[in-house]
Amino acid sequence: MKKLIRRIKALLQRILKKVSSNSQERSPLNSRLIDTSIPTSPQWKSGLVLVCSQCANEQSNSSHRASRSSTASEDLQNWLKSRLKFEGLWGKFRVVSTSCLGACPRTGVAVVLVSEVSDGNGQCLIVNPQSDREVLYSRIKQNNG
Repeated sequence: MKKLIRRIKALLQRILKKVSSNSQERSPLNSRLIDTSIPTSPQWKSGLVLVCSQCANEQSNSSHRASRSSTASEDLQNWLKSRLKFEGLWGKFRVVSTSCLGACPRTGVAVVLVSEVSDGNGQCLIVNPQSDREVLYSRIKQNNG
């Protein structure tokens, strides 16, 4: 688990370093500076929630839709988005579906929480998409500085 968190942290640091170095470079097509009006810091800097889309791929029994059933990961992601929007925190926080995070729990869903409060250090959690929702949401809200 610690190895996964270190890998995610290193990847995020490389991405941020690349973005910051690209914003300072000159464009090869012309000699003017690249437009820096695009913010380099996302509006959702209070927190980023990565939900593994590969975890708990079995069909969720809690939600039956006419066209198709959703996975437990999708249900958790949609619930988190709705809850954040309901409490007016959507925008400060972002919930994103991601491919395999490498934790691969037998039960539950891998979720990584990244925020400025944690100095970019991600917390990888294995949560039950039904019974751990409120606990997970409380952990997310702790990052609302």
